[in-house]
Amino acid sequence: MYLPYLLFPFALLPSLSALKIATSLQWIEHTPQAYAIQYFYKGSSSATLSSGGVANLASDSSIDLAANAETQGLKQYANHKSIRLIYIITEVSYRLVARSSSPANVQSLADLKGKKIGSIPGTSAAIFVQRMLASAGIGDGAYSIVSGSVCMKAPCGSGTLPAMLKDGRVDAFGIWEPAVELGIRAIGADKAIVFQNATTYREVYSLYTTTDKLSDPGKRADIVAFVRALDRTLDVYNHANASVYSFVADRVGMDAEVVQAVWADHKWSGTWKDDELMPLLVDEDEMLAKSDRRAPMSRAELETFLDTSVIEAI
Repeated sequence: MYLPYLLFPFALLPSLSALKIATSLQWIEHTPQAYAIQYFYKGSSSATLSSGGVANLASDSSIDLAANAETQGLKQYANHKSIRLIYIITEVSYRLVARSSSPANVQSLADLKGKKIGSIPGTSAAIFVQRMLASAGIGDGAYSIVSGSVCMKAPCGSGTLPAMLKDGRVDAFGIWEPAVELGIRAIGADKAIVFQNATTYREVYSLYTTTDKLSDPGKRADIVAFVRALDRTLDVYNHANASVYSFVADRVGMDAEVVQAVWADHKWSGTWKDDELMPLLVDEDEMLAKSDRRAPMSRAELETFLDTSVIEAI
């Protein structure tokens, strides 16, 4: 007869299941999550990272959080309106490197018309290349995209974009770091020209969850605790030193010196301003809608995509 009394307190306890986070484990952008777990996270249970991204939120109910570029967030939100962007981990100003010497002889973005541009179709890098060339009046059909893979550490293999630039298989390429830095080094800084414009395009690498997770009191408490830990991490990253560069290098298989060389291209943000982020999302969704063969989402729908309640709770 005392069983209900004994069970009642446990019914009020938050879930002790691990906070499961899907993220792209091979890129610099993901590393604040690992740092936060190792040094700052104090949730009701452990937190784990697994390879994946925001698509996992739509396909696996055991995933609580996910991290990805805003392009992937938009693509998933278009079909899964329960997904929410709750925090910005970093904003990355991508770079496009081209050969300024023969045979490409690129001196301006306009010179990329008719050239072979390396990138990875369907990713934020492809959107970056498209937007950068469009800013110089070069339409989609006026250049060719050549697929290649990234390189994290020299020497870069033959199928990687830095090697393809060095061998002349592409005239230029645009991607996230450190591939561009390694591409510049592969051909020599004196033979490279670099284009970068954060206003034209920047990756907004963000943290996502779902309305179901946010409506679960226990899970929400752990999500808030994780974002609080991320916020402390971003303060460390914004004042990075040799130990941070080494931590990141070890996580993604880079040289610490190269991590330091590309650090300035990463803005460790946390929050956002609606008047800066919303125009970017509206514009990008229009581009993604064309390639995904769907109607663009309304501004009202995109405003629902953004949820500030977790940031406000920390």
